[in-house]
Amino acid sequence: MPAPIDLYYWPTPNGWKISIALEEMGLPYRCHLIDIGAGDQHAPDYLKISPNNRIPAITDPEGPDGASIHIFESGAILQYLARKTGQFYGNTARDHIAVDQWLMWQMGGVGPMAGQAHHFLKYAPQDIPYAKDRYRSEVGRLYGVLDRQLAQSEFVAGDFYSIADMALWGWCSLWEGQQQTLEDKPHFARWLDTLGPRDGVQRGRALHADKRRDPTARK
Repeated sequence: MPAPIDLYYWPTPNGWKISIALEEMGLPYRCHLIDIGAGDQHAPDYLKISPNNRIPAITDPEGPDGASIHIFESGAILQYLARKTGQFYGNTARDHIAVDQWLMWQMGGVGPMAGQAHHFLKYAPQDIPYAKDRYRSEVGRLYGVLDRQLAQSEFVAGDFYSIADMALWGWCSLWEGQQQTLEDKPHFARWLDTLGPRDGVQRGRALHADKRRDPTARK
């Protein structure tokens, strides 16, 4: 039995990426709550693990050389866990490239844009129509890209479930709060219906769900 991985977590879409991955991969882990509303992410001890003062982060006591390793940034964590376990990364070099490009697309596009959409549509102290329209429209454009990709394959990187799907699901599952529609995105809707009931997704999403005061907090 491998030593448990330490997961530094708060129940947000970015936190779910790693809780879902750990559940899907069957890896033992210990969860350490980092209350982002209380400012836990700025604590000096946590900054030694995640210098960008964000969640999630992990510590693997059995790193690549047998020594402990800290990893921050959700995309890097997902890649590390997929390589460590040999799961959810496809089987070929081409599969790895496909997974990486859609993972980077999520990290650079869907996550930041959906986070901004949530902020300006629901939580900004001022009503700024330009910002609302900008981010709502950009999220819609990105989901159109995803819908077209999913018209070609069952999952985002091909016909296999991968860490790219795990990275996307949390933000995409909150499409209503981003003021999006599914009627014009049937493949996107089918994908959501496929992923949502998975046991690993359900368990990862449920981790400390009672702490979720702000359902659209970015990190």
